[in-house]
Amino acid sequence: MENKRPLHIGLTGSIGMGKSETAKMFAQLGVPVYDADAAVHRLYSKGGAAVAPIGEAFPGAVKDGAVDRTELSKHVTGNPEATARLQAIVYPLMAGERQKFLRDAQASGADLVVFDIPLLFETKGEGAMDAVVVVSAPSHIQRERVLARPGMTEEKFAYLHSRQMPDEEKRAKAHFVVVTDKGLEHAFEQVKTIMATLRERRKQEKPN
Repeated sequence: MENKRPLHIGLTGSIGMGKSETAKMFAQLGVPVYDADAAVHRLYSKGGAAVAPIGEAFPGAVKDGAVDRTELSKHVTGNPEATARLQAIVYPLMAGERQKFLRDAQASGADLVVFDIPLLFETKGEGAMDAVVVVSAPSHIQRERVLARPGMTEEKFAYLHSRQMPDEEKRAKAHFVVVTDKGLEHAFEQVKTIMATLRERRKQEKPN
């Protein structure tokens, strides 16, 4: 008998909210996690499927056989047409990566899978999810965390922040919220509760 399709959990949250740590908690509990940023990194690295088309579309954006993100950002920042051109290259390649991830997860018998996607709402990706988990923290905690990162500036933070839907809007759209300003153990308990809730919901579903 074919394995039942795993529930798709969208994991998202603004920069500095603790999303990466929350994704690790799902993985620690045995849930396969698709990391959108890591997928982009693979596509941009030497030998990655996005290197050649990006080099053709954005001259100078490829160095030593890999996409140079700093150079690429010079082409696309503040340029909607260039951004759309980049998305037209990258999004179909990422869709292929997601399909492979799902096939592998289903073959392993996973009942839940997590899609760690920073711009889930901004790219209208929530419709493909069975549930959305938003990771959140107070704005002053977010600011402290982000500005403590190496190479981060007020200007860069402001730009990254401006590209993201406000936290309160994300929380309003979420099925579940994980708050991360009360310690890792507190967040871990929230993740376990979310998984238990979703598994119980799955049990109560009527067979097709």
